[in-house]
Amino acid sequence: MILPVYIYGQPVLRKVAEDITPDYPNLKQLIENMFETMDRADGCGLAAPQIGLPIRVVVIDLDVMSDDFPEYKGYRKAFINPHIIETNDETDSQEEGCLSLPGIHEPVKRPTKIHVKYLDADLKEHDEWVEGFEARCMQHEFDHLEGKMFIDHLSALRKQMIKGKLNNMLKGNVRCSYKVKTVK
Repeated sequence: MILPVYIYGQPVLRKVAEDITPDYPNLKQLIENMFETMDRADGCGLAAPQIGLPIRVVVIDLDVMSDDFPEYKGYRKAFINPHIIETNDETDSQEEGCLSLPGIHEPVKRPTKIHVKYLDADLKEHDEWVEGFEARCMQHEFDHLEGKMFIDHLSALRKQMIKGKLNNMLKGNVRCSYKVKTVK
């Protein structure tokens, strides 16, 4: 089932999400719905707060990039209770966008390598270091679980430059090709 994507201004996007237990009701269905919602919106990641749930569940699909990055062929994963344990000191800057911030794309500086712990869709525990675009995507989505958005990483000047777009979102003035839930 395709769910509405919560747009900037929705309070759930600024809450720290809670870990869930393995017996969380209909978890497999939730993950399936999140993938379907993300696919419909042409995203490569979606966090549960973006569909109104303050829980630590994320889905990421990097297979869409496999033509340019063959290492991502078949990469379609769910992350339950993910946490970033540590990061390296090296950073790089790349443009990011977000389904909850339609029409905004800005360069964001992030660590190039991260140490993460999470459960997969089969509730198997993982403890690993990831790097490259996979690490960037995880950081972007896991930020949502901490009540953060990529615009929080921007300089004051860049934030000022997008203020009009953000204010329009707060007023419910949003145009995109997928179902959304605005504040108004």
